[in-house]
Amino acid sequence: MGKLRPAFRDAADDYLRRLERYTRIQEVEVREAGRGKSAEEGRRLEGTRLRARVPAGAELVALERGGPGWTSEELAKRLGRWRDTSRPVAFVVGGSEGLDPGLVAAAAMRWSLGALTLPHELARVVVLEQLYRGFTILRGEPYHK
Repeated sequence: MGKLRPAFRDAADDYLRRLERYTRIQEVEVREAGRGKSAEEGRRLEGTRLRARVPAGAELVALERGGPGWTSEELAKRLGRWRDTSRPVAFVVGGSEGLDPGLVAAAAMRWSLGALTLPHELARVVVLEQLYRGFTILRGEPYHK
């Protein structure tokens, strides 16, 4: 959800460039609900906007604090399985109020980055970094900073 501020944009772009060595990746930014709506109304509107941008047939992974956490090695195994099926995967990160419960329920799986509350901008960068790390694990490459 939303656009990244410059420092987060720079970090995200760095990981997107690195990931291009391993896979086709596309980042899609969706406009947040904006002010003047209740948290519930905002999540519902954002959920509708997010659903509209998920590619047809994609496996949906909802970034959700209540979901299970994965180690980097577990993520690497999942990346390998997804790669082998050639099915697109869409990771969705909610806005400042979180994800719409209906979107979370529709997801094939949920993934938690941990019990800490992270700003959604930082969560997006962490997801990209972990995807990069997962692909380096799959290839048996050392992780370079």
